[in-house]
Amino acid sequence: MIESFANSTLNPALCQAAHGVDVPEDPWPGFARRERRHRRTRLIRAAVAAAVVSAVVGVQANVVPLPGWVPGIAVAAAPAALLDAPPRGALAADQAWLDTLRARISTDSRLSTDNPLGGWNSDGMWKVGDRDRIRLLYGSDQPGQRVALVTVPRRFGLLTKEALVWYVGPAGASAQQMRYAGHSGDTHDPVMTLMQDGPDGRGFAVVVGPAESTVKISGAPRYTPRGTLEYQDLARADGSGVGIAVLPPAPLRSEPLIRVTRGDHVFFQGGLGGGPYAGIGSTGPGMDVLLAAARQGARGTPLDDANLRNLADWALQDSRLLSAGTTVRVRWSGSEHGQTAALLTVQPAGGGVIAYAMHGDDRTGWSIDLRLLLPAEGADRRPIGWRIRADNGTRTPTDQVRVIAPPDAARVTVAVGGAPPATVALDASNAGTTRIPPDQPATLTAYSRDGSVLGTTPLPPVEADMSGLPGDSPATRVAP
Repeated sequence: MIESFANSTLNPALCQAAHGVDVPEDPWPGFARRERRHRRTRLIRAAVAAAVVSAVVGVQANVVPLPGWVPGIAVAAAPAALLDAPPRGALAADQAWLDTLRARISTDSRLSTDNPLGGWNSDGMWKVGDRDRIRLLYGSDQPGQRVALVTVPRRFGLLTKEALVWYVGPAGASAQQMRYAGHSGDTHDPVMTLMQDGPDGRGFAVVVGPAESTVKISGAPRYTPRGTLEYQDLARADGSGVGIAVLPPAPLRSEPLIRVTRGDHVFFQGGLGGGPYAGIGSTGPGMDVLLAAARQGARGTPLDDANLRNLADWALQDSRLLSAGTTVRVRWSGSEHGQTAALLTVQPAGGGVIAYAMHGDDRTGWSIDLRLLLPAEGADRRPIGWRIRADNGTRTPTDQVRVIAPPDAARVTVAVGGAPPATVALDASNAGTTRIPPDQPATLTAYSRDGSVLGTTPLPPVEADMSGLPGDSPATRVAP
C-alpha cells in the first residue's frame, strides 16, 4: 500500500522535475562533423603545399617558366658605379644595332656558352633573364675593333645575377658578327678591363670605370738614372671614365698598367694581364745568366739556388723588368724570425737601382719588407735599412731596424730626429740592427775607414699599399 502510494504521489513530481532538467546532446555527431572538416582542410593545405614545392622545384630547375613579374633573389650584385652610369661610346645611339644584339644575346646560346674557361654559362644552368633588362654600358669602334660591354641579367629559378659581358668584332660589325670576349666573374671592382690581340699583331686595351673617373693606361715603366719612375702613357679617353689604348706588336715587354681614379680616390690600380702580354718567367738562358752573376760580392749566409731564383723572379715580376739587360745583385743574406732573409738590388740597363728586402720560405711564403728605388750614382755606397715586422701574423712594424752597410763601410750611424747620431754595431757581414721608434724618421750614414762619408739614405716609411711599382710613392723612392 505504501509502494502504491509512493508511486501515485511521487511519479508526477519526478516526471515534472525531469522535464525541467537541460540534458546536453550526444557530443559524438558534432565531433565527427568537425573532424571531417579539419581533415578536408589539412588535405587541401597539403595539396597546395605540394603544388607550391613542385612549382618551386620546377622553377629552380628552370623546368617551369617563371612569370617575368615575379621578383628574384639576387645572389651577386654587379658594381652599381657601372650599372648606374649612362651608356657611353658611339654605339649608345645606335638603337637598331642594340636591339639586334639584345635579341641575339637572349636567344643565341653561342654568345652565352662560348667561354672555354667556363663560369659564364657553360653549365647551362643559368638562363638569360628579362631581355628588356639587357643594357649597353659601353660600345665603340675606337680601338680599331667594335667593342661592347653589356650587362646581362641571368636567372636560375628564383636566383638572379647580373653579368657584365664583353663582346668584340671587326670595326663596323653587325650584331651577328659579335663574339664573346670575357665577363665580370665574381669581382666587385667598379672597373672592367679588356685586352685582346688585333688582326695585325697589334693588341688593344679598353678600360671602363665609373662615370667622371680618369683612366690611365701605361706601357713599360722606365726607372730613370736619377731614381724616379716614368711611364709610357698609352691611354686616350673615349668619354667620361673610359680609356682605350692601341698596343705595340706582341709580345709586349711587360704588361700594361692601369689606374682609375676620381680625385684622390683610387678605384683600381694594377696590371692588365692576358692578351698579348708575354709574361716574365724564371726559366730560360737570360735568367740563368742573370742568376750566375747575382752572387758577386754577396755577404752573409749564402742563398741556395732555389731561393735565389724565387727572389730574383719575384723582383723582376714586381718591377716589370725582363731578365735580359737587367742586373741583379745579392747585397746580403741571413735570417729573420728563423727564416731566410735577403737584400738584393735590381737594375735595368741605364736605369736606377731598386732595393728589395724579403724574408720567408717556400712553405710559409715570402714577405716583402722593403721596395726602394735609388739613384744609380752611388747606390752601392749607400747604407740601406728597413723596419723588422712582428712575427705574430699581423706583420706590425716594430722599433727594430735592420741595417746593411756597403762593403767598404767602416761604420754606420743613425740619426733619429734631432738627437746626436748613434753608431750601429755591425757583424762580419756588415749587417746590424738598431732601435728607432716607429713614428720617428731617421737617416743612415756610412763612413769609410778614413772617416769620409760614403753615402746617406733615409729610413723609408713602411709601405702600406704595394699595388704600384717601386718609385710610385714617396715611401718607395729616395728622390723627391
